Amino acid sequence: MKHFIDFFHKHSGVRDAPGDHPEESKFRYRRLRKYSILLTVLVSLTPLIIMTFINSHQYQKALRAEMTYPISRQTSNTRRSLEAFTAERRSALNLIIKEKSFEDLLDHENLTFTLRHLKESFGGFVDLGLIDAQGQQRSYVGPYDLEGKIYTDQDWFHEVQLKGVYVSDVFKGYRGFPHFVIAVMHEGSDRSFYILRATIDSDVLYHKILSQSMSPSTDAFLVNRSGILQTPSRFHGDILKKCALPIPPYSAKSEVLEEVDLDGKPYVLGYAYIENSPFILMEVIQPQFFMRSWLSVRNNLLFFLGISIVLILIVIIWGSYYMVGRIREADLKRVKALHQIEYTNKMASIGRLAAGVAHEINNPLAIIYENAGMLTDMITYGDNIPKQDKFLKHIKSIISSVDRCSAVTHRLLGFAKRMDPHIEQIEPEGLIKEVLGFLGKEALHRNIVVNVHAAEDLPAIQSDRGQLQQVFLNIINNAFAAIENSGQIDIAIEERGHDRLAVMITDNGKGIPKEELERIFEPFFTTKKEYGTGLGLSITYGIIKKLGGDIFVKSKVGVGTTFTVILPFQVSESGE
Repeated sequence: MKHFIDFFHKHSGVRDAPGDHPEESKFRYRRLRKYSILLTVLVSLTPLIIMTFINSHQYQKALRAEMTYPISRQTSNTRRSLEAFTAERRSALNLIIKEKSFEDLLDHENLTFTLRHLKESFGGFVDLGLIDAQGQQRSYVGPYDLEGKIYTDQDWFHEVQLKGVYVSDVFKGYRGFPHFVIAVMHEGSDRSFYILRATIDSDVLYHKILSQSMSPSTDAFLVNRSGILQTPSRFHGDILKKCALPIPPYSAKSEVLEEVDLDGKPYVLGYAYIENSPFILMEVIQPQFFMRSWLSVRNNLLFFLGISIVLILIVIIWGSYYMVGRIREADLKRVKALHQIEYTNKMASIGRLAAGVAHEINNPLAIIYENAGMLTDMITYGDNIPKQDKFLKHIKSIISSVDRCSAVTHRLLGFAKRMDPHIEQIEPEGLIKEVLGFLGKEALHRNIVVNVHAAEDLPAIQSDRGQLQQVFLNIINNAFAAIENSGQIDIAIEERGHDRLAVMITDNGKGIPKEELERIFEPFFTTKKEYGTGLGLSITYGIIKKLGGDIFVKSKVGVGTTFTVILPFQVSESGE
């Protein structure tokens, strides 16, 4: 304690107040106040500032998720809609070319009926044409005069021969308006083939995209693999113009990217490659609308942070002045307290020394006692030993002196010693009787009856024999001290549950008052004012807890006391 106080005053600049010069003392307390304010401000405000920035970051992250999740969902839904749109029309053309022969499709009236049926069922079809293997359009139904056109020099004509189906980019071609074509090929058994080719109005794609709910800050459009706009864009150009945004990398699923345009403005891009087509769906969100919400929240957080800092500073400054004032008052009493602390430290050191000495003395005392007993037996049962009575008298004096020394050291022996646990199998009844063997003479001398009641078929326990001996020796010794001569001690051993053992030690002594009962396990608390150290039950409590057990006490003044020790059947090698 003294070292702690010296450390505090050394680093705070505050020393013995009564001997300080007034100006020097004033400077030291001012320095202490300054340090306390700075350290408290650091400890108080740092977590607040960190949490403010964490909250700001988390809200910004949540806002980004709120911004990206809708566009990701919107892009996925639109992609599925476009893929279904092209797949429906491809399937319809495949069905027609498989169901109808070349001659059926060559018939102008039959082809006209087929086109009308496609318009009514699917929509978006502009014309329909039949092209033979030489690339000549043999039959055509539509608003343009395209019958007889030759397509052998067109790339799409060769591609449909390779793949069997073809979906083109949006282009103008002979028609002079933006459109795209879907062509399917039918190959005969003689390797001859013919192609059914349909023109699809690109406005259908545009309206298909716009049919999804778009906010004013959102732009959705299609581009091909070369970056040419396939539908008009709100902010990035008209149809068939080059899109200013770069083509995103290929992905089999919908993706969302955060990018920066050529002007350095951020934008969020959701895109998806449309399966079995040259189209890339792109949806762009300008984040300015979301940033306004973010700036509002950020300003509120900063305002809250500023108000909190002001209030915390007021409390810290007031608290520092108040606490330093109290410290200054306490320093006036510190010198007297230091003298008392030094005295207490000396007494504690003496107590520790006494416990160590008792430990060292008790072992040779036991040897002296055993040897004296052996000498008594030898002299008593020996024949023709001269001066036998005188020898026995001296030996009895030795034993009496050993008993007196043992009585002094008994309550200190082993309480300050820490031993490594040694787990072994122990018979509970045998252990108790072994402990009682140390107190047999005292019980006989004081006419104290000790009864041991053990339940039948009581299982052995796995625990530390030495530590249990110390536990029960302490408790039984306290029972001996609590009763007068001709008293009685009852020890009951029984199972408690399926995995624990209960040992109940009951005496008919004077009992323990209620106000003392709550403190008996506290270190240095004792009711034996003349010779008690207050260590026995404290150390007993610690040993039992270490062995995984528990201890309870019930007492009534004038009736007696019962200590109940609960022990597990199995204790680990670590003693826990």
